[in-house]
Amino acid sequence: MSKKNSNNNKLYKKNKVSSTELESFNLSTYLIDFLWNEPFYSRILRSLNKIETKEIPTAGVSTNKDEITLWWNREFLAGLTKQKITGLLKHECLHLVFGHTSERRKEPHLIWNYATDLAINSTIPEHELPEGGLIPGKKLTLEQSQYEEMTDEEIKSFEDISALIASLPVNKTSEFYFEELSKNEEMQKMVKSKEMQILIGFDDHEGWGEGMSDSEMEIVKAKVKEIVKEAARESNERNWGSVSVELRTEIMKMISNDIKWESLLKRFCGFTKRDERRSSIRKLNRKYPGVHPGHRKIYKPSIAVYVDESGSVSNQELQKFYAELDSLSNNTEFFLYKFDHSVDEESAFVWKKKKRPEVGRSLTGGTCFQSVTNHAMKNKKKFDAYIVLTDGGAAKPSHSLGIKRCWILAPNCKLAFKSDSNDIVINMK
Repeated sequence: MSKKNSNNNKLYKKNKVSSTELESFNLSTYLIDFLWNEPFYSRILRSLNKIETKEIPTAGVSTNKDEITLWWNREFLAGLTKQKITGLLKHECLHLVFGHTSERRKEPHLIWNYATDLAINSTIPEHELPEGGLIPGKKLTLEQSQYEEMTDEEIKSFEDISALIASLPVNKTSEFYFEELSKNEEMQKMVKSKEMQILIGFDDHEGWGEGMSDSEMEIVKAKVKEIVKEAARESNERNWGSVSVELRTEIMKMISNDIKWESLLKRFCGFTKRDERRSSIRKLNRKYPGVHPGHRKIYKPSIAVYVDESGSVSNQELQKFYAELDSLSNNTEFFLYKFDHSVDEESAFVWKKKKRPEVGRSLTGGTCFQSVTNHAMKNKKKFDAYIVLTDGGAAKPSHSLGIKRCWILAPNCKLAFKSDSNDIVINMK
């Protein structure tokens, strides 16, 4: 998240908050209220890393390859009513639901920021939205003190945008609003002039889709989708709270298009690469050209694979999993271990290209994921990441520090615990 400049900050309404109100404000109070009244949004919020910050004036969500974060400014939230905080939290959840944080940001990104807010705010009751929210069919409003801080050019630009937004229909997609806004000459003029760029709205959109490779982006998309699927499942069992039938239908439609587990496994292996230097006569040695060979980099990840021998991973599923590893072994080095209550070092198998182990079982004890985590962390200088193939039925292990962890679950199985935010969870179909 990056800090907004002073020109843009002037469009956020600053509510006066006493020092006592600031100190006493507790975000957890509102999260507990969501737990009881908004099961769908609550499940999403429980999956997020929550960080208080002064670097942004309001609030926002961001994703990277390791975690999904809700950023919030105490002074801004403490100045809102309970209703407005409810609307703000729903708004941030819906940015995740609709994939705005895990897709490549459209350019010009300023127009895309407006478009995503217009789409989301169509689904939230107006009385719940903080001041400054973009609502299709409704003009923007500013207080007199805010107008006084703006130049004549900024006021004209603001009023033109306000009239345009007031002319837009409700309940359309972000893509629809992006196209309509992009057609407007005043909007195009504003985008081209950095001095005239006005960031209206009440949340921060910085960092969306930045700094990640395509493979990392796909993994993040799958992680967000899994969170939304779990939220929908829990809501179906309890209730959906204030989520409308129309929005519920849209969410169920979005999560019904499953990503193939094989593709996710390939992407996970693809972004755990390490560098190896090898001599090459085709490369010039920078220090001794023509005397000694140069070096070339080889990108080949080294990944540990732990296979659960205790549960309901069938031989057929093992065959499918091994077949995928076999196809990935051209560019990845796998170290295969079997485990139950402990990791069987004697079963270690170094997976070479086109050389795969036989499917067979040698262990019969109960499952202990902590033994796997301990083994992987002990060998994290050797491995870039590790994969656990399991039915998920055991106690939660400790955090996997300094090494990526991926859970691959047998069909119709799920983890018996909430995975860490840095973990990748892949369900076989």
